[in-house]
Amino acid sequence: MLELLGSGLVSLWLEMAGVQIKPAQALQTLASQTSPGLVLAPDPNPSGATTVEEYLQALIKSKLVTENLTESQGIWLQSGPILMANHQGTTPLPAASLTKIATSLVALKTWGPNHQFETLVSTTGPIVNGVLQGDLVITGGGDPLFVWEEAIALGNTLNKMGIKEVKGNLLVTDNFAMNFEPNPMLAGQMLKQAFNHTTWTRPANYSYAIMRQGTAKPQVVIAGGVKLVSQPNPQQTLLLRRRSLTLQQLIKEMNIFSNNFMSEMLAESLGGAAIMQSQAAKLAGVPEAEIQLINGSGLGVDNRISPRAACAMLMAIQREATAQKINVADLFPTSGFDRRGTMQYRNMPYATVMKTGTLREVSALAGVIPTRDRGLVWFAIINRGPQIPGFRASQDRLLQSLVEKLEVDPNIAHAITPQSPKYFAPELGAASRNEILFSANKTNL
Repeated sequence: MLELLGSGLVSLWLEMAGVQIKPAQALQTLASQTSPGLVLAPDPNPSGATTVEEYLQALIKSKLVTENLTESQGIWLQSGPILMANHQGTTPLPAASLTKIATSLVALKTWGPNHQFETLVSTTGPIVNGVLQGDLVITGGGDPLFVWEEAIALGNTLNKMGIKEVKGNLLVTDNFAMNFEPNPMLAGQMLKQAFNHTTWTRPANYSYAIMRQGTAKPQVVIAGGVKLVSQPNPQQTLLLRRRSLTLQQLIKEMNIFSNNFMSEMLAESLGGAAIMQSQAAKLAGVPEAEIQLINGSGLGVDNRISPRAACAMLMAIQREATAQKINVADLFPTSGFDRRGTMQYRNMPYATVMKTGTLREVSALAGVIPTRDRGLVWFAIINRGPQIPGFRASQDRLLQSLVEKLEVDPNIAHAITPQSPKYFAPELGAASRNEILFSANKTNL
């Protein structure tokens, strides 16, 4: 009966929607489309539940937790509408950087994967013989990854426009940050330094060294200081626009390195933790009580997410991403395809898409594995206790044990294969993302 429920009913749903599909394909097809609100039945295959029980017993045996503390460990395994395993799965627990899953979901839904944040450069005076007779104005647009390379590219374009000196000040307005520094005054001082290579310090020189070979060194000397302004001067002239990496690239970089600053900046641009919490729960189809956020990064034990909600949000991301012709692996690190950041020292099954989370006494892991016997298996594991390295190793063993029973799909599901080449990293400081606006004939450099 459960097998009929798990495949026949799903096939019926798809056929009613006009999709002709074989029953054996039904779970795999729906795996990236279903949220926990549509869970129909427990899994007749005991592999998931058995693996989780063995995992919990191993935690006790290895003294990572005591027997009466297994209630503080949360696990949820799901394949399409089939619930494979649940241990405290609907209890909101401190989720650390699994919070970034919520940030990723709401950002993707709000802006779309191709959105780019814009940093605008303007002037309050004319340009005479390479000298800007006024202030240089920077209007921030919320770019969370504006770093040395981006500033160097901006300075080089100012040079190409003939600007070598600024008689006035560097004015900073709106949502501008640089090198993960949220204080706009400090960010402005770094930008001023970046514009003139003769003032570079070691971090700027290092960033320049890894840029594309042949990149020029800017020299825009700003005579005045850095000042913050609350509103732009209505008389200022727009010179150029710097576009950020695409949101898809920003989200993936944020998740690969679990960058707290980037996630906080995105969350603020989205309206803050309360708005994100409400929207994430709605998009994922889970009670809002299972997603409790105080920020967008996961810093602090008061960010609480249930394992079920973590899976639901990842599944919602997959649905939204698929509609945008990408997939969840284009937004999170994937084993065998990425080797940077938090993925670097993990031992996970091939093609596992994942997000880690770590606090002083929290180790969390959530993601999806393509399997032969159960299609896409979505998982979330939240451990509480001080033995972080032990928890990480145990999480990896749980996933390895699971795929030994279900087997990894030999033809890795296209639905969660990254579209970018293996070990790809986006180019920071690409000159092509600068657009000159001062000339009547707009030019991309």
